[in-house]
Amino acid sequence: MTPSPLDETSLRRAVRILARRDPDLAQIARTHGPPPLWGREPGFATLVHLILEQQVSLASARAAFDRLRAMLPAFEPAHFLKLDDATLKRVGFSRQKTRYARELANAVASKTLDLERLAQLDDEQVHAHLTRITGIGAWTSNVYLLMVLRRPDAFPTGDIALLTAAQRVKRLRKRPTPERLEKLAEPWRPWRAVAARLLWHFYLSEKEVARDGVTGRS
Repeated sequence: MTPSPLDETSLRRAVRILARRDPDLAQIARTHGPPPLWGREPGFATLVHLILEQQVSLASARAAFDRLRAMLPAFEPAHFLKLDDATLKRVGFSRQKTRYARELANAVASKTLDLERLAQLDDEQVHAHLTRITGIGAWTSNVYLLMVLRRPDAFPTGDIALLTAAQRVKRLRKRPTPERLEKLAEPWRPWRAVAARLLWHFYLSEKEVARDGVTGRS
């Protein structure tokens, strides 16, 4: 059965449930408030953006994505596939990410990957469909599940910000491995996507506090 996507009401209810289960998550909610319902639009463009975000900062990925979007008449596979290697390199694509994005574009254009159908599938089926495409691994698939399809239990254990936030929130001596984070997250089922939002909320809020402290902004 396909789970109902998160909305503002179910997000806040899940935050209350998690706060009762985990005092560290409760502290995040008390200090920073409930997390935003971060979301992205479904489709090809978002998956290309996620490919650009792999192993780089969000800011540099956003800059590359914006450059790409500005040169396309429409953000569709057919237009993307007309761009040559040199053009994509100027945009900010590495050779590897060029290959990944082209694999994705070809799969969507040929209907090998039907993105519109994903909303009708359960989490494991979505994961299986997406990860058949070279360059789309567990992190990309789980972020798509979490932010686009708003599945309540999606959890990208390899996400660096989540790992860093978990280390600080759980007062661990070193950053946990994805495997350890998966074990830590077991009590958060079936609301791990909400726990992820809380951890991201903590991570971004703490970065903002540190930045304000350095710059003197009020």
